[in-house]
Amino acid sequence: MIVATVIIAFVAIIHIYIMWLEMFAWTTLARKVFRTLQPDMFEKTKSMAGNQGLYNGFLAAGLIWSLLINDAEWSANIASFFLGCVLVAGIYGAATVQKKILYVQAVPAIVGLLANYFKI
Repeated sequence: MIVATVIIAFVAIIHIYIMWLEMFAWTTLARKVFRTLQPDMFEKTKSMAGNQGLYNGFLAAGLIWSLLINDAEWSANIASFFLGCVLVAGIYGAATVQKKILYVQAVPAIVGLLANYFKI
């Protein structure tokens, strides 16, 4: 389960970073990361991005929680749920916003789900 644990932690870190960008750095550093948005849109969408960031924080919190659970089966089930949420969000984001989201969110979630399922 070491591989699964590392991947779950990695996905959580990705979502903590996304949360930080969307909630606290939307009008500064996020401009360099989210280049498909017109520069004038960052200030206009600041509260919306903050809301999205909050959801990314919830995903990270759930993944971190799964790593803190001592019961292996319960931990795996919680991790699978939150990785599944990340996967769905990544697929939806790739289909509606930018294809790159598939690689940043969905692919790590799939790898995490597989590692978690096969207990590696």
